[in-house]
Amino acid sequence: MTDAEMLLWRHLRSRNMNGLKFRRQHCIGHYIADFACVEKKLIIEVDGGQHAEDFDQDAVRTKFLNSKGWTVVRFWNNEVLQATEAVFEAIYNAIK
Repeated sequence: MTDAEMLLWRHLRSRNMNGLKFRRQHCIGHYIADFACVEKKLIIEVDGGQHAEDFDQDAVRTKFLNSKGWTVVRFWNNEVLQATEAVFEAIYNAIK
């Protein structure tokens, strides 16, 4: 895991986020989500710089996951590390 993923996982694990269970590296179809809450069908992706070049591939992935009823929320590594509270707030809003 990246530093950003480790930071986020510390807050998602053990039902620390509104009592919801999140899984790490959860398989959905032929994709692996960084973090997923099955109960809310919410996926949280934490992207590094390589994803700036894989934008089209990420769009295809998100479209597939959305077609299966999942909501995908993406954050850049630097967002998680530098604007942690804003990231948590965005996750809380996605849960509602």
